[in-house]
Order: sequence, then C-alpha cells, then structure tokens
Amino acid sequence: MTERGRFITLEGGEGAGKSTLLAGLRAHLESRGVDLLLAREPGGTALGELVRSILLDPSQRAMCAESELLLMFASRAQLVRETLAPALAAGRWVLCDRYVDASYAYQGGGRGQPVERIAALEQWACAGLKSDLTLLLDLPVADGRARAAGRGEADRIEVEADGFFERVRAAYRARAAAEPQRFRVIDAGQPPEAVLRDAVAATAHLFGAKA
Repeated sequence: MTERGRFITLEGGEGAGKSTLLAGLRAHLESRGVDLLLAREPGGTALGELVRSILLDPSQRAMCAESELLLMFASRAQLVRETLAPALAAGRWVLCDRYVDASYAYQGGGRGQPVERIAALEQWACAGLKSDLTLLLDLPVADGRARAAGRGEADRIEVEADGFFERVRAAYRARAAAEPQRFRVIDAGQPPEAVLRDAVAATAHLFGAKA
C-alpha cells in the first residue's frame, strides 16, 4: 500500500515572498528525492484557472463578499478532487501556494465573512483534506505593499486599502496561534536565504514521519 504523501501550504499577505520561497523550497525538496507537485489557489486546474481570472479581474469590483467566498471554494473543491487528493494518495508530496487558511484570512478577516460559514464550506468542499504543514510568511502590511508596488497592474484584491490587509494579517496570525502544531510562522522581513533556511528547518519532521 502506497504511503500518503505530505501536503505543505504557503500562506502570507501581499508581497510576503511566497513565490521566491516556493522556488527555493521546491529545489530543496526535490534534492531530497521528493516526488513533488506544485499547485496554487485560486487555480491549479483548468476550471480553477478560469475562476481565478474572475476573482482577480479588477473590473469585477462589484463582486460581493459572498460571491467571492463561494468562487474560492468552487475552485478549491475542484483542486482537491482533481489534483490534490489523487496526488497525495499516490504518494506524491504537494506544495501549494495558498489553501483554505487563505479564505479564513481574506474572506473572513478581510471581508468579514463569518468563521462558521467558512468552516462549513471547508468541511463540504475540502473533503477533510488538511495540510500537514503550513508556512506563514509574516510581514508588516506596509512592507509587503511596498514590495508588491512594482509588480505591474494591481488585481482586484491588491487594490484594497491597508485596513483590509491589516485584518488579513491579524486573521492569519490568529490561525497560527490556534494551531501551532500545523503552522510555522516565518519572519518574511529576513533576507530570502534566511526565510528559506527557516522553511527548510520546518519541513524536517515530515521526512522523519516518512521514514
């Protein structure tokens, strides 16, 4: 019987450095012989990428918070069933840029959607699939927004005011404090090599469990 793979997610606010860390962590895991699948949210499937284009479209400013939440979970339900669950069942490891914690932070903390509503959607859409490890890149909002400023046209989420992102950050930190066994909070204000070093150290126990 094939042993289930490990599921690692990366979380953080705008400009926290998830893309840089993802590339470095991918190289590390593959150097350890891990059969790795990369995924992202929203997106990661043909359907999910279409949903992503709607969610991030700056012209869709009239989208209500309820629609945003449901679209996120529509993309997520497809990703779980089409990609994540089959890969993990086959023994592959998955490294995913955002997962369900992002909805608690962005649609919950940011948009004010009730935690109970998000939890009910998680139970239904995610089919019980939780990450084995969530790396939260934590950075003051002003620093993250300064980093993100030069990346081109802002998407529908990035145009939000600082108060929105302060609520997102607070929700992420609350999630991490509530589940310290799953989360590792990493200071994203460090140089990229230090962020990667902390992330690599945080994954060590996953190899121990595999052995």
